[in-house]
Amino acid sequence: MSTTIDHTPADTRAGLDQDALNRRGARIANAIEVAGSRIPPDVAEAAQVELDRVDHRLRLGVGHTVVALVGGTGSGKSSLFNAISGLDFADVGVIRPTTAQAAACSWGSTAAELLDFLGVDPTRRIQRDSVLDRDEHRDLEGLVLLDLPDHDSVESGHARQVDRLLPLIDLLVWVVDPQKYADNVLHERYLRALAGREDSMLVVVNQIDTIPADTQEQVRADVARLLSEDGLQDVQVLLTSVREGTGLEPVRDRLAQTVASPSVSARTARAQLEATASRLRSHVGATQPEPDDAQTTAENLATASGVPAVSESIRAAVASPRQVALSPTQRPARSRIDAIRERWLAKATAGMPERWQEAVTAQVPPVQAFYDHLWRALSRVPLPDSTEHSARRMRAIAQVLLTLGVLALAAAGVLAGLGWLGMTTPPAALIWACAGGGTAGVLAAVMLRLIARRRRRAAAAARASAYLTAVTDELRTVVTTDLIEPTREPLAEHDQVRRALVTP
Repeated sequence: MSTTIDHTPADTRAGLDQDALNRRGARIANAIEVAGSRIPPDVAEAAQVELDRVDHRLRLGVGHTVVALVGGTGSGKSSLFNAISGLDFADVGVIRPTTAQAAACSWGSTAAELLDFLGVDPTRRIQRDSVLDRDEHRDLEGLVLLDLPDHDSVESGHARQVDRLLPLIDLLVWVVDPQKYADNVLHERYLRALAGREDSMLVVVNQIDTIPADTQEQVRADVARLLSEDGLQDVQVLLTSVREGTGLEPVRDRLAQTVASPSVSARTARAQLEATASRLRSHVGATQPEPDDAQTTAENLATASGVPAVSESIRAAVASPRQVALSPTQRPARSRIDAIRERWLAKATAGMPERWQEAVTAQVPPVQAFYDHLWRALSRVPLPDSTEHSARRMRAIAQVLLTLGVLALAAAGVLAGLGWLGMTTPPAALIWACAGGGTAGVLAAVMLRLIARRRRRAAAAARASAYLTAVTDELRTVVTTDLIEPTREPLAEHDQVRRALVTP
C-alpha cells in the first residue's frame, strides 16, 4: 500500500505553524493586557503563566518531530535505531546489555535546544546530514529519533527518564520481541496508562526471524489483542527483523508520515493556547453589545420630552390665519429620561460580565447630570415666529381687493337699476367697467387668499420640522457627549479582547 507524504521541507511547515502560534499567543497576551482588571487578577495571572510556558515551548521550535524507540532489555531497539539512522551509533547488546542513557539522532539540524530540554546528554547526540544520501532522507528532515533507556532496567533512573520524556513524544515506537511482548511491566506500567494516544503509537515486533514464519501473523494478532485489552484500539503492529533487514521500510514510512504531520509541540502549544483562551473567554461577553445610535436615542429623548407635541403646535400656529401664541417647552418627566438612559446602558453592556459592565457605566455622567444637560439642550433652541408675515400681508391685500370688488359690483348693479326706474340710464360702458372691475377684484382676492394659505402651510411645516430637527440635534450632542464618547474606549477594548480570544 503506497502512502502519500507531504514533502514540504520540515522547517517551512514549522515556520508556518510557529508563526501562527506566536501570533495567537501574542494576541492572547495583548488581550490580557488590554483587559487589565476587567479580568480577575488570579485568572489573568494563571493565563500569563500558561502563555509563558507555551512561549518557552515555542522557542524550542515546533518543526522537530520527536520519535522515541521504547522497549525492554534485549528487544533490539538500539539496533533498530541504527538501522533507521543508517549510523552505527546507539549501544547494542554486545557493547552494553542495556541502554543506560537516551541517545538521539536528528535529521536536518542539531536540534540542540530541544535536546537540551529533553535532557539528552551532548555526547549522546548525532546529526544525520550527509550530502551523499541527503535526497534519500529528505522526507525525514526535522525528525529527532530517540533511543530511550530500557523501561525494564533494574536501575530506577532509567524508568524515570522514560516517564519524563513520554509526554513530549510525537510517536512512541514500542519495540518488543516475540518472547516478551506480553510482559506485565510493559502493559501494566506503561501501555494501559496511554489509552487515548493510539494515533501516536506504533508497536514493532522485532527479531521476528527467531520464530517460524507460519506463526508470525499469529504473533501480530496476539499483540493486537493484548493492546485492545489495554484500551488501545487500532494501534499499528509491524513485524521486523533488523538482523535480516526485513520489515524496516514500513517503519520508515510511518516515521515519514509522522514528520509530515504537525509535531506534538505544535499540537500541544495550540491546545494549550486554545485552553487558555477558552478560560479567558468566560470573562468577556459572547458577543459585542450594540447600543442604540445617537440619532435613535436623541429621537427617543425628544419624544419623552414632548418635543413632537411642541413641533405640532408650531405647525398649527403658523398655519392659522389668526395670531396664535406658542407654548414654551416644559421640563420633561425625570423618570422617562432616566428610563431611556438606563435602557441605553443596558444595551451597551448586554451580555458582559460584571467587571466589564462596571467599567462601561463608570464612564458616563450620573443621572442628575445627564438630566440637567438634556434640559439645557432643550432650552437652547428658541421657539420660531408663529406668524408668516408675507402671507399676512397677502391676506390684508386680498381683503382690500375683496372689499373694492364687492363695491364695484354693487355700483354696477345700482347703475343698471336706474333704467328700470325710468331714470336716465348711465352709459353701458360704465356699467360694464364697474362689473368687470368688481369681478376681477373678487377673483384676485380669492387667489391671494389661496396663495397666502399655501404659504402659511409650507412655512408651518418648515418651521415645525426645523424646530424638531434643531432640538434633536442638540439632544444628539448630549447623547454623544454623555453616553457614546465616554463608553467608546471600554466598548472598543471589550471588542478587541473578545475578538482576540475568539479568533484562532
